[in-house]
Amino acid sequence: MHLRSLSLRDFRSWPELNLALEPGITVFTGRNGYGKTNIVEAVGYLATLSSHRVAGDAPLVRAGAESARVSATAVNEGRELTAHLLINARGANLAQLNRTRLRSPRELLGTVRAVLFAPEDLELVKGEPAQRRRYLDDLLGVRRPRLAGARLEYDRVLRQRNALLKSAATALRRGYGTAEGEAALATLDTWDAQLARVGAVVTAERIRLTADLAPRVVEAYATLAPSSRPAAVAYRPRVLESAGSAPMGAGEAAQADPEVLEALLLTAMAEGRRREIERGMSLVGPHRDDLSLTLGEEPAKGFASHGETWSFALALRLAGYELLRAEGPDPVLILDDVFAELDRHRRQALVAMATRAEQVLITSAVGEELPPGLAEAGHTTHLVEVRDTEQGRISVLAEGAGA
Repeated sequence: MHLRSLSLRDFRSWPELNLALEPGITVFTGRNGYGKTNIVEAVGYLATLSSHRVAGDAPLVRAGAESARVSATAVNEGRELTAHLLINARGANLAQLNRTRLRSPRELLGTVRAVLFAPEDLELVKGEPAQRRRYLDDLLGVRRPRLAGARLEYDRVLRQRNALLKSAATALRRGYGTAEGEAALATLDTWDAQLARVGAVVTAERIRLTADLAPRVVEAYATLAPSSRPAAVAYRPRVLESAGSAPMGAGEAAQADPEVLEALLLTAMAEGRRREIERGMSLVGPHRDDLSLTLGEEPAKGFASHGETWSFALALRLAGYELLRAEGPDPVLILDDVFAELDRHRRQALVAMATRAEQVLITSAVGEELPPGLAEAGHTTHLVEVRDTEQGRISVLAEGAGA
């Protein structure tokens, strides 16, 4: 797969960008803060419906604008599809595929397949569990777009359940002794059933994905850091751990039965109901899970050196890329300002992948040379500059810079 064109309007620092793209390597170069990362962020957003830099959508809309638009034409084995996404600073986003208005932006998932490497990836190892859950969910959305609906539904149910636990706390504490308490508990039972049903699907799919990723992560890490301790990944569903099961690794995906998981979630919610009512929040479900990353016998977080942390983060992205590549068309490979952070050995691993990819988008600071292998492969370069206007500083492409 490759992108034939990319168009932005009021996305971050770009009031407008219309760019023709080709298979092979395209490099966006410019000084830091000039807006080159914003270009590849837009491609990553089309692929996953999330940004690798911020949690919400509002920062993606240029200051003073009401909305941003991202459009791209993807070519997959000769077939072209054009995805249009309108990102609203306030309110729901809108999507269109070719000339057809879609019911939900998530129907765009799968149109653009991409894997993005960025300095923020260090947080996959060093950061909180939410970062690792997001890594799995974003990859699931690209790999099996229909499953993105389950995650969004789970988030909706979780918000509603949490709202009930907070707003009806007094009534819930009174229990069945009052009509108000009985009604609140009946509503909570309804949300429990929905959370368990959808949560079981999300948990099962994360377990299966981790099982498919695990051997690829092990292989990628051994290539990146051959003298380091062996790496391993395993999904840690809290509900299974509380039931006495160990973290689930590569050989245990068959245990990911949604019906069993749903029953376990319902049991755990029943046992923890009093504590949830007291705390006013949901304490059971896949929003509490983690992806376990270990080096030897120790957790990578807190015990890995800086080099090992980089190797593990890269191994996670490499594994995701290879998994997508094995199951479908090559994803667009995005390398956002990563070469300056890597030593020669890790650069070579990325170069080996990039030279096999159908299309590679790279951001690089002015004066930074591409690693050997990429430089010789031939590439198109676009120089990103800035211009001061009455509306503030904006990003522009230097005229005649493509080469």
